[in-house]
Amino acid sequence: MNNKGTQALLSSDVFVLKEIVKDDVSISVSTTDVEGVKRLGLPIDAVLPTILDLPYEKADRLARKLGISRSSPKYKGFAVGALLLFFVQTVFALVSVVLHRIGLPAFYRKEVIKSISESDLVISCSDENFKETASLLPLNIYWIFTWWSMLFERTIEVMVAKSLGKSVVMFPNSVGPFRTWVGRFLSRLALNNCEAIIIRDPISYDIVKSIRINCQKFLTSDMALLYKPKTKAIREVVNHPTIGVCPGVYSFSISIKLIERYAIEHAKALDAAIERYGFHVLFLPHYISGFEYDDFEISKLILENMKNKENARILCVGSLEDFKLLINQMDLLISSKMHPAVLAVSGYVPVISIVYDHKQVGFFKDLELSEFAVRLQDVSGNELFSRISLAWSEKEKMKALLAARVPKMQERIKKAVVKAIEPFVDCQYIDCQ
Repeated sequence: MNNKGTQALLSSDVFVLKEIVKDDVSISVSTTDVEGVKRLGLPIDAVLPTILDLPYEKADRLARKLGISRSSPKYKGFAVGALLLFFVQTVFALVSVVLHRIGLPAFYRKEVIKSISESDLVISCSDENFKETASLLPLNIYWIFTWWSMLFERTIEVMVAKSLGKSVVMFPNSVGPFRTWVGRFLSRLALNNCEAIIIRDPISYDIVKSIRINCQKFLTSDMALLYKPKTKAIREVVNHPTIGVCPGVYSFSISIKLIERYAIEHAKALDAAIERYGFHVLFLPHYISGFEYDDFEISKLILENMKNKENARILCVGSLEDFKLLINQMDLLISSKMHPAVLAVSGYVPVISIVYDHKQVGFFKDLELSEFAVRLQDVSGNELFSRISLAWSEKEKMKALLAARVPKMQERIKKAVVKAIEPFVDCQYIDCQ
């Protein structure tokens, strides 16, 4: 929950259910970050752990507590230990489900199993839970085991729900790419045990068809498009014109040399934008993990490489609500992450996306703004500055296009959710305008 995108997705999932289910729906959330979800203050009845603990998240928690790096031998030791525990937990979970089914008390994660067994519908939350790495990034051993553990955990969750006689619906996700038979097998097993799946981009939809998923499928857009702050009060007023920058890359996805090049090229483009158009630059780190090369560290690295530092600053925003309100004030946003871009376009703010995955490619194609999606590997100072210049010259046209496209995309999301869940709960459709 230190990732604003994850916060926006879960918040949107909860609020759309509260809006479209006729009765006063009771919602419990199973999460790897219990305290983080509680801090969001969502209208939910219970926050519970997941069936299994993800090894990399368990290792991360220990590393933060002890103040060690992800590249240290101790971290690798924690990760191996957490992986072994992961498989022990799997056995405990399966035995506990069997005990519950025959009327005996479960001894492991009994509150989660009880919550699932008492539910009318189980929802696999919006995000990107069924894939192996990002489509435009290389695969390495770290990400192989990270994605395999996530896929395995999600698959176990679906199978536990099905074994307890529950229907499962997947809310808007990206699916794929798959680089190994393991990823394809686990995803096929999980998704074919869903009654319906909602997919948020056309490339994922084609991947789902290619791996022979037979359940009902809906193509829509990203759930975070529906996120709305509770208040319109702006706590931080920015100078205009301002470029917001949400930089960042996945940990261990590219080399340190490429990260440094990424920072230098961003600095060149931002300096040129300041000098040509008089921009102020506001860095808004989206994911602050506390580890090396998170969004905050990369923001600092870009700033250190800029000549016009007096026109730029970094602002770490605590709440999702404040983050969204600040993004709405931007005259232009450059984002290397998916969800700052989604939150910006829902406020009709022009965006340049640095893309590392097909989820971004599909999203900008849906917006009819593909020319403002730049591949991460293709980022250069000149290329990025040319996109800034194009966006600035066409800003009113872009705003008008977003004002026309986004409400239709929001309505499409709600309609897809209603169609997916109405066989299991009584729904009412409320216009998103």
